[in-house]
Amino acid sequence: MGEAMARRQTASSEAPALVWFRQDLRLHDHAALHAALASGRPVLPVFVLDETTPGRWAPGGASRWWLHGSLAALAEALDTLGAPLVLRRGPWHEAIPRLVEETGAAALHAGILHEPWARRADRAVEAALDGRGVQTHWHRTATLFDLDAVRTRSGGVHAVYTPFARTCRALPPPPRPLPAPRHLAAAAAPAVDRPEDWDLLPTHPDWAGGLRATWRPGEAGAAARLRGFQREGLDAYDRRRNQPGTDGTSMLSPHLHWGEISPGQVWHAAAHAADHAADRGGTGPDRFLAELLWREFAAYLLWHHPHMPEQPLRPAYANLPFRHDRRGLRAWQRGLTGVPIVDAGMRQLWQTGWMHNRVRMITASFLIKHQLIDWREGEAWFWDTLVDADLASNSAGWQWVAGSGVDSAPFFRVFNPATQGARFDPDGAYVRAFVPEIAGLPDTHLHAPWTAPPLVLEAAGVMLGRTYPHPVVDLDLGRRRALAAWENTVRGAA
Repeated sequence: MGEAMARRQTASSEAPALVWFRQDLRLHDHAALHAALASGRPVLPVFVLDETTPGRWAPGGASRWWLHGSLAALAEALDTLGAPLVLRRGPWHEAIPRLVEETGAAALHAGILHEPWARRADRAVEAALDGRGVQTHWHRTATLFDLDAVRTRSGGVHAVYTPFARTCRALPPPPRPLPAPRHLAAAAAPAVDRPEDWDLLPTHPDWAGGLRATWRPGEAGAAARLRGFQREGLDAYDRRRNQPGTDGTSMLSPHLHWGEISPGQVWHAAAHAADHAADRGGTGPDRFLAELLWREFAAYLLWHHPHMPEQPLRPAYANLPFRHDRRGLRAWQRGLTGVPIVDAGMRQLWQTGWMHNRVRMITASFLIKHQLIDWREGEAWFWDTLVDADLASNSAGWQWVAGSGVDSAPFFRVFNPATQGARFDPDGAYVRAFVPEIAGLPDTHLHAPWTAPPLVLEAAGVMLGRTYPHPVVDLDLGRRRALAAWENTVRGAA
C-alpha cells in the first residue's frame, strides 16, 4: 500500500484521461485503458451507476449482486496500481460531463456498448464533451468484431447465423489480447461514492447464498473459470455441452457479460486448443468457437435491430394469442410446473443465478408453447434472475425459441420436455439435484412422474398433487393448442 500511496502523491498535474469502465470490468485486453495509457496522460478510472435505464431494463437483482462483487475486485486491482476507481451514481450524460468539469480531463476513453439506451446516452455524452472541447474515444471492448463491418456480399445485414459466422471466420481474427498494465500514472481522484451506499446486495431476505457458493465475480474469477474449462471441459465440449447434469459448459457467460474477461481472450484460448484438437480429430474447441460467434450474432442483431427486446423481429408474430395466466407463470417461475426438467432448470436459476443452455431452451419452449404465455414474460424473469443477464443474448434466445427472430427455430418445433429430459439427463443427475422430492423415482419415470404406476410413486415417497404437483398443462394438449394458435395467426398471415 505504501508504494501505491507514493504513486498517488506524485501523480501528474497534467489534464487527465478518463477511462470509463462499463461492461469491461478488467485490466487485461482493455483497449480503452491501453489507449489512455498510450496517450501519456495520467489516468482516472471511472464507473458510473446509471439507474435511469428505461422501462423494465433496469439491472435485475442478480445483476446488481454480481456488479457489487465485480466492482470490488476491479477497485482492488486498480488500487494496487495506484489508481483508485472513481465511483459515481447518476445518469451517464450528466455524471461524465460533471466529472470532466471537476477533474479538468482532456479526453474520455470508453468501450462501445450495443444496448439501445446506452447508444443514446453515448451520443449525449459525446455531444456534451464536444461542447467542452474534450476528445471522446470509443473502443471495442465487448465484442470480437466491429458490428457495423460484418456484412453480406451485397453490403446488407446478416439475418441468418450460419452465413454470419462464415463471414466472421473469413475476417482477420480478433487482435491478440493486450497485457494488463504493470502500473498507472494516476490522476488526483475527486470525491467518490461507496458501493455500500448503492444497495446492490440483498438484505432481507438474503437470497444470494447460492450465488455466493457458485460464483467468484471479478477478473481473477474469470481467469480461473477459463483455466478450469481449458483443463477439464474444452476438448469434450461438443460431446458434453447438452448434458446439464455434467460440468460440460464453460459457465463463462456472466464473466463475459460484465467484461471481466474479453471475448478476444476466450477466442484465442479456444482457437489455440482447436488447432491442437484438429490434429487428433477433436471438434470440441471448434464447437465452442461457434458458440462464441452465436454470442456475437446476438449482439449484432441487437445493434441492427434495437427493438428486439420488446418486439418480434417477424411482424406476424406480434398477433399470437398469448394467454394471461398469472398462476401458470408463477408456477413456471418457482419451478412448480410438475414437469421435472422444467422445474429443475427454474430452480437452478433461482439458486445459482444461471441455467444450463439446453435447459434454457426447454424451459422457454414450455412457457411459450405448452403454456402459451408471452415470451416477454420469460425474458423479463430471466433478466431479473440471471447473473449473465445480457440484453442481446437474452432477447435473441427468447425470440429464437418463440420462432419470431430473424434466424429462429420454427414455432411448430415444440420441445417435449419429458423426452428432452430423458435424452439429455438420462441418469437423472440434473433433475435429482434440483428436484429432490422426486429423487426416489426410477429413471424410467423420473422425467414424467405422471406416467408412474401408483405403487412406483408410493415406493418413491411421491404423492402427485401433494409432495409434487401435477403438470400445469397436459403436454399433448399444450402442443396442439400452440400449433393451432400458430396456424390461425402466423401462418394465416403469411
